Amino acid sequence: MPVNTRLHRMPENAEPAQKAQSEENARNAETADDPADPKGSEHPENSEEPEEPERAEKPESSEDPKDSGDSGDSGDSEKSSEGPQDTQDTQNTGTAEHAEKAEDAAEPSEDENAKDAEDTEDAEDAKDTEDTEDPARKRRFRLPGRRLTKSPAARVTLHVLAAVLVLGALLLPGSLDALRLNRFTRIPGEGILAVVVVLALPWRRLRTAVAAVCGAGLGALTVLNLLDMGFNEFLGRGFNLVLDWELLDDAQSYVSDAMGGTAATAAGIGAVALSVLLVVLTALATVRLAHLLARHRPRASRGATIAGIAWIACAVLHLKLAGMPIASERTADALREQTDRVVGTLRDEAAFAREARADTFGGTPPDQLVPELRGKDVLITFIESYGRSAIEDPVIAPTVTPALDAGTAALAKAGYQARSGWLTSATYGGSSWLGHSTALSGLWVDNQQRYRTVTTGDHLTLTKAFQKTGAWDTVGVMPGVQKGWPEAEWYGLEKVYNAFQLGYRGPKFSWSTMPDQYALEAFQRLEHGKKRGKPLMAEIILTSSHQPWAPIPKLVDWEDLGDGSVFKEIEAAGKTPEEVLADPDGSREEYGKSIRYSVTSLVQWLERYGTDDTVLVFLGDHQPRPRVSGLNASRDVPVTIVAKDPKVLESIEDWKWTEGLRPAKDAPVWKMSDFRDRFLTAFGSTPHPTEE
Repeated sequence: MPVNTRLHRMPENAEPAQKAQSEENARNAETADDPADPKGSEHPENSEEPEEPERAEKPESSEDPKDSGDSGDSGDSEKSSEGPQDTQDTQNTGTAEHAEKAEDAAEPSEDENAKDAEDTEDAEDAKDTEDTEDPARKRRFRLPGRRLTKSPAARVTLHVLAAVLVLGALLLPGSLDALRLNRFTRIPGEGILAVVVVLALPWRRLRTAVAAVCGAGLGALTVLNLLDMGFNEFLGRGFNLVLDWELLDDAQSYVSDAMGGTAATAAGIGAVALSVLLVVLTALATVRLAHLLARHRPRASRGATIAGIAWIACAVLHLKLAGMPIASERTADALREQTDRVVGTLRDEAAFAREARADTFGGTPPDQLVPELRGKDVLITFIESYGRSAIEDPVIAPTVTPALDAGTAALAKAGYQARSGWLTSATYGGSSWLGHSTALSGLWVDNQQRYRTVTTGDHLTLTKAFQKTGAWDTVGVMPGVQKGWPEAEWYGLEKVYNAFQLGYRGPKFSWSTMPDQYALEAFQRLEHGKKRGKPLMAEIILTSSHQPWAPIPKLVDWEDLGDGSVFKEIEAAGKTPEEVLADPDGSREEYGKSIRYSVTSLVQWLERYGTDDTVLVFLGDHQPRPRVSGLNASRDVPVTIVAKDPKVLESIEDWKWTEGLRPAKDAPVWKMSDFRDRFLTAFGSTPHPTEE
């Protein structure tokens, strides 16, 4: 029921202290949270007329609030005829009851049960309805759908859902592999602290504001946790709040290539909508729970105290449940991780810029660069996602290692020898350009900021070292490039063939624009097979082993390649990306088949078109995504040098690499950024450092 907040007058003969107390009680009733209409509900026809002056002229009398809705002037006159002491007692009793009701409307009694709390909310809703009649009054914040949840069952359901959402957000891990039930059976310390803060706030509006801000922040952190899941799943690392937004566009392009433009658009819109909805719902859920706790302050206080003591005990004693510590700081840890990434990224920018300006071979004269390779055609080829797991994983290796061994035998028969080792890539699961730039620049390029810094500078790349000599023509074969590529100048490539310049008219194979066999044949037709005055230095990117590894091309007769139309039936008969991505074991098997296809295509090309002066360097750019390579897989990738001229392999004899195309498990492992300097040194280059 709305609280009656009429002013009550004390008798003329009342003591001054009693009068002051009565006036104070009346003022408190008027200023209580969501006061009822001071004009009185019993005279709606006079709602526009000020009632207070009229009441001031009446004889000093007291009005019993229980009878105020039914009493008229005669009732007031009858009460005024009573003795002063009776009137005073009635007044004191009435004003006390009014003050209690007003206080209850603002904040329900601490001993009130859940049913009484709901009734109080109904009363407050009724008062809000009356308040709308007066535009000068400000309505208190109400959660959306409040009037649709009048039943106790609906309210309890909303309370439970809100608690589940907030608890889930507080305990949500940052990777899919950690998404297990035992992660949600912990006590979140941040939740206990939030309850204490809410209970300490005395005003409803302040409580609402604080809860909404904290809830929105928790929702935003949950979105970042979901991004962490995606990045850990595909790139083996968390989301970088500063650098990785532009990679979301690449992710959409990947989905478009793998599943079609409509699916990519729907996925993009759905991701944005889900993010906004998650932030809003978490904020609303937090506000709802904050008000629920405030209405049950004693119980909530006792519960928070017990939970706090339990959390401290579990943390001190290192107690665990289902293998996980019971005391959780997951939200604080996630916030700390994001903060550390941002701070580290901002600090790294200036430090890496200084590092990139220093170059061991930056001042080396052209005639002192790779003198022992003069006259050789040098081909540096990156095989997409060719990692250590392809050779050592028990599911993948049975498909790949026979192809490597067969390739070693076939090349030996053609007069070639090979040496193989390991490099630790700067990237994992994707972002191939980071691996390419790391191997060729001699710098550790493990994020987009470093990539932009190094590619806009003049740090010498391995490919540019060949161009700098003036003794080689330099070209790039980039079937994965489908837009402008200004990095070609930094790489020292005089001519670049992108996806649209190789003459391919066949179908795409998911992300890969063309089969590797066709790309190599196009390189032979456009560059390697032509007579030229200089030897050739080429950087070639093979893409058929790019995820999602479906459909996978098949080798055809080299004479039948034509414009690539021969691959239409092969593409149509292959598996779909949806089939492969939905099956973890199937993904590993198909990945192995794609590596076998790429390696076999390259070996057959060398057998068919290689010469006595051909030097082939091929390596992986990174491991496949964790779901395929394994959760604890290394970042190592194979690297191989193949040549007919024995002097080439003699130059790297001290590297202690394994004979053949398959590196031994204990073969030397270098950081990928070490490869450039070791290669230049092995083939006679003289260091002339440039300082910072």
